Amino acid sequence: MDIKYFSTLIEAIELINDGIHIVDASGRIVYYNPAAKQLDEIDAEKTIGRHILEVYPSLTYETSTILKVLKTGKPIYNVEQNFVNYKGDKISTLNSTLPIIYNNKVIGAMEVSRNMTKVRELSERIVSLQRELYESNGKKEKTPKPVTKFNFLDIIGQSKEMLKLKSLGLKAAMSDSPVMVAGSTGTGKELFVQSIHNSSDRKYKPFIAQNCAALPNNLLESILFGTVKGSFTGAENRPGLFELADGGTLFLDEINSMPLELQSKLLRVIQDGRVRRVGSTKTTDVDVRIISAINTDINTVVETKQIRQDLFYRLNVITLVIPDLAKRREDIPLLVEHFIKKYNEKCNKFFSGVSKEVLDIFMEYSWPGNVRELEHAIESAISLYDGEIIREEHLPFQFKNFQRKINNNDNYDYGKIQPLNDAVEKVEREIIISALEQTDYNITKAAKLISVPRQTLQYKIKKLNIFF
Repeated sequence: MDIKYFSTLIEAIELINDGIHIVDASGRIVYYNPAAKQLDEIDAEKTIGRHILEVYPSLTYETSTILKVLKTGKPIYNVEQNFVNYKGDKISTLNSTLPIIYNNKVIGAMEVSRNMTKVRELSERIVSLQRELYESNGKKEKTPKPVTKFNFLDIIGQSKEMLKLKSLGLKAAMSDSPVMVAGSTGTGKELFVQSIHNSSDRKYKPFIAQNCAALPNNLLESILFGTVKGSFTGAENRPGLFELADGGTLFLDEINSMPLELQSKLLRVIQDGRVRRVGSTKTTDVDVRIISAINTDINTVVETKQIRQDLFYRLNVITLVIPDLAKRREDIPLLVEHFIKKYNEKCNKFFSGVSKEVLDIFMEYSWPGNVRELEHAIESAISLYDGEIIREEHLPFQFKNFQRKINNNDNYDYGKIQPLNDAVEKVEREIIISALEQTDYNITKAAKLISVPRQTLQYKIKKLNIFF
């Protein structure tokens, strides 16, 4: 390898925020970047040439991800590892480990470690706080109160689709059957979920929500099912969300993001009505109603192997599919009125409505962010401006670049078909502007939101003359 190229590579690795270890075939550390030093609080000079278990004595050949890869020669991706550093601090990392192979022989391994200690601590603290909350409420409240905020009256909409969904949701609340709610981001899935709980016989019992996309596999498992002391380094006796939700409802959001291995364990708990904490041999009976949500097409989650087929049919007993705002435009005036009232009260303003031009824009806009995007548009206008009417100049960035179909001179040819390239560019522009707006114009986050490479997004921003 060219020395200059190798030097540049090392310099780049030195700047990476994740910890990087490289070991030789015997497990001795040959490289240790600054981020790893900060993560483990160990000087690199004290680690080079020493065996990985000598530096991390709480690990073993069975629990060390880097030693597993040396033994098997197979990569490991996104596996949580828990250990105690030399100071006695409990550390959690999310590791991806690759074998280094030369002439078909494993000569070492490289591991990239992301610090998950604070994430684990915060997650476990949230579980503890939820437990304290429900225990204290049970002792103090003489007259029980529902634990969720929203009910069906909070769901704004008189379109045929929404009236049907609210009716189905109310009927679902009368049973204990699992419910799956599907819909794009921002359509209001959690409003339906909370409303179902709030209208059910379980409304005075716990309502626990967990986003399945927010945590790595091992951590999510311990959060859901609980842990026993000694099940892994630093583990304590702690109930999981199933135990906390006993008698109530457990809402699993983005269930299609849960790793398939964990889905099989979830299925077993649902089938048996018993939960076993991580590291325990004992089971605990639980009475929990499961409501799940997905933010993708419900017809494809099994085909694309996002959800196990057996789990899908277990969870999808009652189905509610929330339509995008663009498919229920007749509800837009009602939502506008509702959000104006809400943010007038919050911001002490006195807006009475929107101009005809603004309403025309709202009725024609594609709403990639759905109801949440409409709410943020109203909130932005009321927060930043004063007046009685929300006008075009009060709207956020994406609306100022939106070209309305209606011609103010009434000479628009409604029968004319747009060239395909023009139509595609228009839709691309709307989606990109909305993504930028929702991510505070962070190109990396916007690219991830609309599932395109960062370089592609930069190219399209330049091509479509989007300025910000």
